[in-house]
Amino acid sequence: MSTNDLPFGLGVSLYSYTEDLGVTMTVEDCIEDVADLGATGLEILGEGHIEDYPNPSAEWIDAWCARNERLGLTPTLYGSWIDTRRFPGRGMTEDEGAAQLELDLRLAGLLGFSFLRPKIGVISEDLRVDPIWQGAVERNLQLAADLGIVICPEIHWPTVIRSAVVEEYLEFKERTGSENFGLLIDTGVFETKPYPRRGGSASFRMGDGAGRPPEVPLVPVSDLAEVMEHTVYFQAKFYEVDDDLVDRYIPWREIIDVVLDAGYSGWLSSEYEGHHELYRAADQLRRQHALIRSIVAE
Repeated sequence: MSTNDLPFGLGVSLYSYTEDLGVTMTVEDCIEDVADLGATGLEILGEGHIEDYPNPSAEWIDAWCARNERLGLTPTLYGSWIDTRRFPGRGMTEDEGAAQLELDLRLAGLLGFSFLRPKIGVISEDLRVDPIWQGAVERNLQLAADLGIVICPEIHWPTVIRSAVVEEYLEFKERTGSENFGLLIDTGVFETKPYPRRGGSASFRMGDGAGRPPEVPLVPVSDLAEVMEHTVYFQAKFYEVDDDLVDRYIPWREIIDVVLDAGYSGWLSSEYEGHHELYRAADQLRRQHALIRSIVAE
């Protein structure tokens, strides 16, 4: 089954290529590979993948747009940060958070993105976000609407779906009534067992997969159905798909069943976070896309 035949979009986050980036591949090489593996959606991290962020040159922007048009790629999600610990000795103010979000929204709009994930500083082990988030986001909802962008905070392990974190996001959405705010689900929340990550110069980023906050339960995929009406984007997090196209850590068949039952037609954006080894991401991304296509074809 080709990507064009799927009921939802299939994309890739450039974060997947972190180990290769700057060693064996440039950002441009990674984008070419996304198209080569048959994906149609392109997700980036603003600070990590935009040359001279936050002020890319006109030449860079023109090349970005021309390349995506040539390769048939749609910019999907722009990853940004509201780093509440940015300033030594004090927290970030609501005004500063709103200004940072505005900056990234405008750049995301200029580059053609439809979704923006603001990674906001957290205050607890279950990833409750800094209280400035509501004011910072609410002050930018009209700008997001003007730009055609949906702001979507990420539900990421160890946050579970039935949690105070998610309740706070949904209460905000109900209070504001905004169509430019929704949930991003990272499928890592459904992992069935820890992944023994190894190797690589960047292994300090994620550790070896063994560290766990206390008493984090396994999240049943059935919980996903409860928030599908509010879910606007998926980061299709995975660690390893074996030679038989089996993923022993993320229950894809169950996830895809819920996605299809809900009539979801948005994006699943692959995010490889397996072993930190050169050349591995490109192979693993192709395996995961083949696995997803095979499940939908059934």
